[in-house]
Amino acid sequence: MKFKRKYLAIPYAIFLSLFVIIPIGLIIFYAFTDASGHLSFDAAKNFFSNKGNWDVLLVSLFIALEATALCLLIGFPIAYFLANKKYNKNAVLVMLFIMPMWINFVLRTTATRDILFAIGINGGNYPYLATLIGMVYNYLPFVILPLYTTMLKLDKSQIEACADLGANPTQVFFKSILPQSLPGIISAITMTFVPVMSSYVISDALSEGNIALVGNFIYLNFANNQWNNGSFMAFVLLILVAISMFATKGEKEENRGGLW
Repeated sequence: MKFKRKYLAIPYAIFLSLFVIIPIGLIIFYAFTDASGHLSFDAAKNFFSNKGNWDVLLVSLFIALEATALCLLIGFPIAYFLANKKYNKNAVLVMLFIMPMWINFVLRTTATRDILFAIGINGGNYPYLATLIGMVYNYLPFVILPLYTTMLKLDKSQIEACADLGANPTQVFFKSILPQSLPGIISAITMTFVPVMSSYVISDALSEGNIALVGNFIYLNFANNQWNNGSFMAFVLLILVAISMFATKGEKEENRGGLW
């Protein structure tokens, strides 16, 4: 039998089916059934009628928004610096910002907790602040990396033309650099916002259980064998992911020359 290039997609199709399609199907099944496996909307009713769930969802949204905004504010200038060969001539600096992603997630969170505790910030006194710092530290590399790869492809001639036409540095940034960086910004938001909402290890460890996010509630429901309630909360997160993907649909980076 003649080998066809499309056969190379078979391993990916198997992986996609086993670890994406089937798990999502199970989540949807449990979200809209009862303990007997019959069609039921009890989990949805429990979610929308419980004020505690809404409080957790709002807290999760606020922390996700704040963490994403802080990561962008910190990560954007860092990515710009790393992509500019005028200031950074060595790829080692890029690796230093990416290396934390190689370390176990739990170890990073535990180390962050110990450092914060040493400077007087702990979950007992400042649970919200400790959680927010932990989120920013853990997800900052996920913001820097897409911004860095995007800024490597910025059109230098467009930036120079903008300055030559009389634009000041602020106008150059908002009229040229920022619009060209938009694909990286969108990718950074997608890789940060929803994962922060669904995270539970960081909030649980750094806030000492005082801050509960959607991820915490999902974990608790599954741990207590409340599969239907936990699955519906996971389904809500899936909807948020779908909205995020729909919002970023069509935003693709153009293949341009290097910036520097």
